[in-house]
Amino acid sequence: MNILRISEQGLTHPFGDERTVKQAFPAGIDTKASDPFLMCDYFNSEESNGKADVDEFPVDWHPHRGFDICSYLQSGTGRHGDSLGNRETYETPGMQWMSTGSGVEHAEGGANEKGTIVQGFQIWINVPADKKMNDPAYGTVPTSQLPLVDVNEGVNARVLAGKAWGVVGPMKAQSEIQMIDFEFWEGSTTGCFDIMDNFDTAILYVYEGSLSKVNESERSINEGEIILFDATSEEQRSLELLAANGSAKALLFAGKKLKEPIAWHGPIVMNTQTQIQATIRELRSGVFPPVRVEWDYKRISAFPNADKL
Repeated sequence: MNILRISEQGLTHPFGDERTVKQAFPAGIDTKASDPFLMCDYFNSEESNGKADVDEFPVDWHPHRGFDICSYLQSGTGRHGDSLGNRETYETPGMQWMSTGSGVEHAEGGANEKGTIVQGFQIWINVPADKKMNDPAYGTVPTSQLPLVDVNEGVNARVLAGKAWGVVGPMKAQSEIQMIDFEFWEGSTTGCFDIMDNFDTAILYVYEGSLSKVNESERSINEGEIILFDATSEEQRSLELLAANGSAKALLFAGKKLKEPIAWHGPIVMNTQTQIQATIRELRSGVFPPVRVEWDYKRISAFPNADKL
């Protein structure tokens, strides 16, 4: 595939305070070009506060509607609570996925001892208009269920979503996507491989180290750079990645564009402003989320069989 452009990651403040994350898109690649992918935030920092109490979360309770979320952690321990009654922790490398559908409230974090390195991604994926109000769903993927492939000598890949090298990633996305996390050792190459048929979006995010060669590029792709490929040709589907001068890590995103209008207001992603305003009214009137458990999901003591959690 030909390279259309190379961009740099941005730095954002998703929580409205001093905490920052590195953002591949939309900061580096605009939403139209990254369709169906909406957002990729990368974080790699020490836990500063230590483990939280049972009903406390560093990322406090907040709403979502109209898209899918992949939380992929490479180190640390993941922790999650939601309005479907899920309270989960998961080992790393591991992943949780959530189809927010008609609406969820959830909270995250607080499972790590002070000083623990917490590294990973939060990725938002748009869904087709006719699926945006489906019932929400959630799943946790431990290390044992996250496929690790020996692509070539010195190159491993975790298949997060879609098909690659005979395995299928566990992410339950409602759009057609492929997500692969590559780890390279010095002097290693993937050889040529193809993205999935009929996909017309392909993005590579080098988030650690650098790649000496990407296809026929004449320069290295450095840490924090994002490549947008031309994935529209049925004849040119292949990639070849080389890390000649040191170790590197890169995340590949490929998918089929939805080509639908996007109305995006914070944690809500719909197709029209009318739908956004309707969601805000639901939030203000207390009827959001429309699908939720009958008990107070924010208090563990209110759960059925709480003594066993």
